[in-house]
Amino acid sequence: MSTKIFVNLAVKDLKRSQEFFTKLGYSFNHQFTDENAACLVISEDIYAMLLLPEFFKKFTKKEIADTSATIESTIALSADSRKEVDDIADKALEAGGKEVRAPDDQGWMYSRSFEDLDGHQWEVIWMDQNKIQNSHV
Repeated sequence: MSTKIFVNLAVKDLKRSQEFFTKLGYSFNHQFTDENAACLVISEDIYAMLLLPEFFKKFTKKEIADTSATIESTIALSADSRKEVDDIADKALEAGGKEVRAPDDQGWMYSRSFEDLDGHQWEVIWMDQNKIQNSHV
């Protein structure tokens, strides 16, 4: 079995967050979704657990980051094409997300960044596999 990743994110409004990510084309695993949490399926091996703050606090003694003022991480996802990068980012903006910065086009790599409804920063990246070995990240 391959290693899977479950990123846990605090969200203020679970239903609204589910609607946002559904508009981006993602689905949810209802087996791990209830009134406190929703399991966002990003791929076969990548999931984001969207957790209401009260439920999230059961897993940590630390304060939950105020994503309107701080950043706890950037969640970067690969895409199969430049078009897919644009499609996902455009859908995020149409669904109420905020653009973090202008598209970054380095020729061999193209990315766009956005914040979801709760201020979590996402980046979608496409890389030209034929040119990666000649580049310096």
